Amino acid sequence: MTTSPGATAATGTRRKARTALVVGGGVAGLTAARDLAAAGLRVTLVEADDHFGGAVGAHEVAGLVLDSGAESFATRSDAVPQLLEDLNLSDRVVSPNPAGSWLYLPEGAMPAPNTGVLGIPADPAASSLRPALGRSGIARARMDRMLPASVGAGEKSLGSLVRARLGARVLERLVTPFVSGVYSTHPDELDVDAVAPGLRAGLREHGSLCAAAGALRAKSPAGANVASLDGGMNQLSERLVRDVESRGVKIVTDYDVIALDRDPRRPGWMVIQRQPQNGDKTAVARGELLVMAADGPTTVRLMGGHLPDSQRYSPKPGPRVALATLVLDCPDLDGAPRGTGLLVSSDVEEVRAKALTHSSAKWAWVQREAGEHRHVLRLSYGRADAGSDTVPPEVALPDGHLISLAISDARTLMGVHIGPEQLVGADVVRWHTALPRTDVGHSKRVNDFRRAIKDVPNVIAVGAWLSGTGLAAVVADTRQQVAKLLRNHGYETPAQRD
Repeated sequence: MTTSPGATAATGTRRKARTALVVGGGVAGLTAARDLAAAGLRVTLVEADDHFGGAVGAHEVAGLVLDSGAESFATRSDAVPQLLEDLNLSDRVVSPNPAGSWLYLPEGAMPAPNTGVLGIPADPAASSLRPALGRSGIARARMDRMLPASVGAGEKSLGSLVRARLGARVLERLVTPFVSGVYSTHPDELDVDAVAPGLRAGLREHGSLCAAAGALRAKSPAGANVASLDGGMNQLSERLVRDVESRGVKIVTDYDVIALDRDPRRPGWMVIQRQPQNGDKTAVARGELLVMAADGPTTVRLMGGHLPDSQRYSPKPGPRVALATLVLDCPDLDGAPRGTGLLVSSDVEEVRAKALTHSSAKWAWVQREAGEHRHVLRLSYGRADAGSDTVPPEVALPDGHLISLAISDARTLMGVHIGPEQLVGADVVRWHTALPRTDVGHSKRVNDFRRAIKDVPNVIAVGAWLSGTGLAAVVADTRQQVAKLLRNHGYETPAQRD
């Protein structure tokens, strides 16, 4: 008689799983490991890098410990606040400076509209849009409320949808700078359902794309639509690591998985790591339940032998991004001349950065730690050109050259003198797989993958490539998926216990 994994040969009934294996030590993997351990399972977590947290990490620049990746979380849901409360970090939640960000267009710098989502304005007639759009651009955008709801409803890319409803000027001057700065992707290549679930449904409901964007924005709590932690979001990763260690989770770094398979000797799964430093010997980690929390291409590759036609689910590799952080002695920046930072139009030729964050103006804790007249700027490189998969030349520059470019770009964007003599310290952080590439068709591949993996026993997959970019999406989806896995194996979730 053949029995399912976890069943006993004597009875054929399911034995309650006692162990779990998590592959990937980013926030999704750490959160999954925490919830599995909290339910009473013995958990092993393996991570290919030498550190945990993925894109939520820290680096030291001029004596300041700063975020090296994600610096905030969206407040549109309670997923991250609930996790922070569970980790006793709620008292450290802070809001950004409400001054808001600016745009840098070919004409120069101007305040960015502060309504809507993804650069789509909630009110296309707002006077604040006139400098960016001009009268003709505003007139075209206002047509959105008069067009039938069917116009653009079938478009798959964000760019095509915005162009159909609001015109090219809104797309080029508002949406593209936002999307390029946040997603390192051109709107024409961005799957609208992947980055803005509900936007097309909102168009059908409200008959207007601007109204749909306003409705999505209204779902965020009053005030700022992002928040962070005093001391940086890197504390989330650090606290998660300490928490899972306290729960007995076995965590292993530098564990580059080369194979994933069923365990032939016991119920469940095993992963194999090659150890070149030990004569190419292999190490094996096991678990009855499996959580794949690696990036999309890695997850599909490792799961390939257990999914039919697996390659059709595989996402493209994520965009390559470089972040150049500058710490400057520059009193001219004390007045935050560009608010909390700028998003840069791809039509701007004299600047190569796609975005600049004035971190010491955006976050009071950074200014406090930096001290008087000292400022922290973070410039993001990796502009996305529609139809191109080539690595942006700025990303390929050596660190020293990129820092020099960042100083020059900062001077232009901020409109004040910034020179090498004012530089106190700098660092470059490069991300290759931190952002998933949510190109057109991505949401369908995700849905197909999740349907397929349901047929594979005792395994789930989590991460930004499945949930959508941003901590709010990642945390919410991870905890939901883990809760389902636990319930399917007879464990109570926190909601059931409460």
